[in-house]
Amino acid sequence: MSMMNGLNISASGMTAQRLRLDIISQNIANVNTTRDEDGNVYTRKTVVFAEKNTDPSSFSEVFNNIGSAGNGVKVTKIADDTESQMRKVYDPSHPDADEDGYVTYPNVNIVQEMTDMIDASRSYEANVTAFNATKNMALKALEIGK
Repeated sequence: MSMMNGLNISASGMTAQRLRLDIISQNIANVNTTRDEDGNVYTRKTVVFAEKNTDPSSFSEVFNNIGSAGNGVKVTKIADDTESQMRKVYDPSHPDADEDGYVTYPNVNIVQEMTDMIDASRSYEANVTAFNATKNMALKALEIGK
């Protein structure tokens, strides 16, 4: 694995975790949003990651990549969380209340979002540490020739 490949892997991880943090902050900002622009209740968003794959064009490329550390990570999609339930709160004076007086709020759980935020920020920090370690190794390798 080359030094640049290590830097690219760490950079892809930082980019993916930054997007994850953006989606988490969007969820937190919409915790009390009862209507979006289409009139629907806001649905919690999640980020789906996958390994970056480079499609090899020949058998020799596949053979040369055996045992490599990988190519980094990419975001495949931003999905709606349809598994968790929406919150129903009794508030008959709310303009979005149904005929029984219940208002449907998004399925955003602040505790879950804060836990995900801590996880994403720690993952980002780990990628920064790996990036800096790779950069320092490259700088030390350049100093050997002096």
